[in-house]
Amino acid sequence: MYLLAKAAHIIAVISWMAGLLYLPRLLIYHFDSEVGSVQSETFKVMERRLLKAIMTPAMIATWLFGLWLVVLTNSHVEGWFVAKFFLVILLSAFHGFEARWVRQFARDERPRTQRFFRIANEIPTGLMILIIILVIVKPF
Repeated sequence: MYLLAKAAHIIAVISWMAGLLYLPRLLIYHFDSEVGSVQSETFKVMERRLLKAIMTPAMIATWLFGLWLVVLTNSHVEGWFVAKFFLVILLSAFHGFEARWVRQFARDERPRTQRFFRIANEIPTGLMILIIILVIVKPF
């Protein structure tokens, strides 16, 4: 069961990360489109589908399979896991921010600058790197 849970968790994480990394890039491109244009409306559909059909189900699967792994391995008592858990909570919060941005763009609101979205695009990458290091190296 462990290997099945681990494989499912990795598949879910990859799917979730793909969305977390791609959505801010879509918002950057959307930012350049004229409000009400065909291009802007196309971005709205792409962003909504990415969030609802891929990212959110993948995040839920990541959590479920991750918790299954915790039960199977009893890793919740290890320091590296506690740190990883905290970073995954931050990643989940970032997912929530992205969902909020999608809703704002859907209403033709652009409350942030394009530069903001370019910087935000790097946040999931940094968190992912730290999480992978913690899982592989298990420094504490």
